[in-house]
Amino acid sequence: MNTFVTFLQPLAPYLFSLFLLLLFYEQISYLRKKRSFPGPSLVLPFFGNAISLVRNPTRFWDLQSYYAKSSPSGFSVNYIIGRFIVFIRDTELCHKIFANVRPDAFLLVGHPFGKKLFGEHNLIYTMGQHHKDLRRRIAPNFTPKALSTYTSLQQIIILDHLKKWESLSSLSHSPIALRLLARDMNLETSQTVFVGPYLGVEARRRFNFDYNFFNVGLMKLPIDLPGTAFRNARLAVGRLVETLTGCAEQSKASMERGEEPSCLVDFWMQESLKEQAAAAEAGQPEPDLKIGAHLFDFLFAAQDASTSSLLWAVTLLDSHPEVLAKVREEVAGIWSPESDSLITAEQLMEMKYTQAVAREVIRYRAPATLVPHIAAVDYPLTESFTIPKGTIVFPSTYESCLQGFTEPDRFDPDRFSCERQEDRLYKRNYLAFGAGSHQCVGQRYALNHLVLFIAMFSTLLDFKRHRTDGCDDIAFVPTICPKDDCRVFLSRRCRRYPLLSLR
Repeated sequence: MNTFVTFLQPLAPYLFSLFLLLLFYEQISYLRKKRSFPGPSLVLPFFGNAISLVRNPTRFWDLQSYYAKSSPSGFSVNYIIGRFIVFIRDTELCHKIFANVRPDAFLLVGHPFGKKLFGEHNLIYTMGQHHKDLRRRIAPNFTPKALSTYTSLQQIIILDHLKKWESLSSLSHSPIALRLLARDMNLETSQTVFVGPYLGVEARRRFNFDYNFFNVGLMKLPIDLPGTAFRNARLAVGRLVETLTGCAEQSKASMERGEEPSCLVDFWMQESLKEQAAAAEAGQPEPDLKIGAHLFDFLFAAQDASTSSLLWAVTLLDSHPEVLAKVREEVAGIWSPESDSLITAEQLMEMKYTQAVAREVIRYRAPATLVPHIAAVDYPLTESFTIPKGTIVFPSTYESCLQGFTEPDRFDPDRFSCERQEDRLYKRNYLAFGAGSHQCVGQRYALNHLVLFIAMFSTLLDFKRHRTDGCDDIAFVPTICPKDDCRVFLSRRCRRYPLLSLR
């Protein structure tokens, strides 16, 4: 050791000079790309502002928004983990990114380090004809018949969890935080709707454990070493995909026996078997669908974004009692808990105001606030600014949804009424589900889930938020939720809970 130190001592001034040279070069490289556009003037070497992003993501993105608003350019820049980044708040520039997902423009990554974490099988990494074919195969999963099957499953799970929440609140005599409870409900919903009877009790336990690893890893630095949160998340994804692949194989056997579809993988496998039979008849190779891998894509897309919307729905209904009263009045005229019957697809469509509330929740607090892309080439974003190749670009769906609409910073479900039709007038601003070829394929499913939750939660429970300073501030986890995790007091509102079943 002493010999090594002795050897390095004469080199120390040169090593220090090299270090300073690298710092200087990195800073100059950042400033050359930044030019006069809004963003921080100085950044830490290599890490840039990644530490502040991980430590306080809300403040980081608020600052990027502030920079973007300070200039007519509609975007701002920064630097994280050796990467130049561009944050876009302008709606038309966001559309420009979404409309140009192709090898010679932008690659959708979903997360700055998504390929390492999700794996290259993920739907968001496909493009061109392969992407079109895959979306065509997915379409039968969201037909009216399929969605009706899912709403029945969703209601039974929502009811079960609402009863548990009310019991927990009664026993605790103090406000309960809904974030993890809602996440667990959504995870059970996703598991049941997507793979139904093919995931046993023990498999679900392991599944929940691995999904928690994955969730934690989303918010950590991409340090892929044994024992790190990122490595744990990456390995957990592999196990989750393996489990879902097994579910797909069981579904295939059920559909080959001619059983009726009872969950999403059944609808998918039913169509896949037809496609494979047609390929065999034509003498073509069977398509390799990797259904298990894509089921994980669905799970990730449905899980955290949906949890975010449920929490904001509770928060906004509590702070807008006039909206809550109108929801309760509408639902009471269509469905009664004492009927012991499931809300039908037709009844769900009759709940026009509740539908408007759900859409406004998603607009006002767009859950997937940012959709990361990587510039595959130098791309001219505007006449005066070209995005350098390799840049991570963040179109902000959140910022776009808060532009264009009448008083966009105000929660106002009536904007989606037949009279005002702001959903048509400002359709380009409503980017909560993305746009272009990668627009969310399951948005109808997500909206149905939120409408069902709002209808049942409002009808079956009385609730009151435990309000403290800053409780409604935005926190990233990784989608957005109220800072206090939506702490509420709950009590039963209905005379008795409905007795719901699939029969």
